[in-house]
Amino acid sequence: MQKTAGLHHITAMVNDAQRNIDFYAGVLGLRLIKKTINFDRPEVYHLYFGNETGDPGTVITFFPWEKQLKGRIGTGQVGVTSYIIPKGSLPFWESRLKKFNIETQVFIRFGEKYLKFHDPDGLQLELVERDEGPINLWEFGGVQAETAIKGFGGAILYSAQPHKTTEVLENVLRLECIGQEGDFLRFKAEGHLGNTVDIQLNPTVRGLMGAGTVHHIAWRAKDEEDLLRWRLLLHDKGYYPTEIRDRNYFKAVYFHEEGGILFEIATDPPGFSVDEPVDELGVKLMLPSWLESKREELEETLPPVELRVLEGDK
Repeated sequence: MQKTAGLHHITAMVNDAQRNIDFYAGVLGLRLIKKTINFDRPEVYHLYFGNETGDPGTVITFFPWEKQLKGRIGTGQVGVTSYIIPKGSLPFWESRLKKFNIETQVFIRFGEKYLKFHDPDGLQLELVERDEGPINLWEFGGVQAETAIKGFGGAILYSAQPHKTTEVLENVLRLECIGQEGDFLRFKAEGHLGNTVDIQLNPTVRGLMGAGTVHHIAWRAKDEEDLLRWRLLLHDKGYYPTEIRDRNYFKAVYFHEEGGILFEIATDPPGFSVDEPVDELGVKLMLPSWLESKREELEETLPPVELRVLEGDK
């Protein structure tokens, strides 16, 4: 039986590349694991952030493009991205976010305390303490391993048709529905990271794609053979998956579920060290082989960015 272990990655759209790096690496302490380009629009960066090795279930990726219009978070999108932090580290994160003038709110959902906040482009994020998941050994700025974000806790889906999205989670991806609390329906996968997904049952405003919104959410496939089985299953169930696309660090298929959210299924291998050593991840602009001849042109077109320790941590 086909069954996903949980989230592979989440991809969002933002305006400013340097601001994006400063927030996710500088403030949140995630590792910039890959600096490449949008394969479909090479004039736009594709930035990846995750744990020290960019393991599936830890990676958030961005298309930063200054010219794109502001989006609106709503139905047909991932509304909130959740991250796991180590037990006992919530006070550290409350203090750290306050230091960088980031407003936070505390919510209780399914008996867990969530610290909710926004990134500079308006994406909704939250932190939750859990024992699940390995410690993230990457340390940067003021974030040490004992407080570092481990990876995804999961996400809240804003579906235009919650019952249709429920069908996909349960009957296609094979997540288990473990309960309802108020307006939230909770599902769980078997993995240790990115394994908890909530559907918000009362639809909000219709989402508009643009800066400050999630483009798609990706689920894990074991390997390319497993991905082929997923594609056949999706086709048989009438979801019209795309052809398999090679993204260098994984292979993937995409499909829209009936609640309007763009889903992807992506392979765990080959991973982010396929084109550069683990200790050099994110340092150099990495290009696919078919664009290597245009490196000089692209490097002149793309805005200059750097990974830097923020003033508050110096």
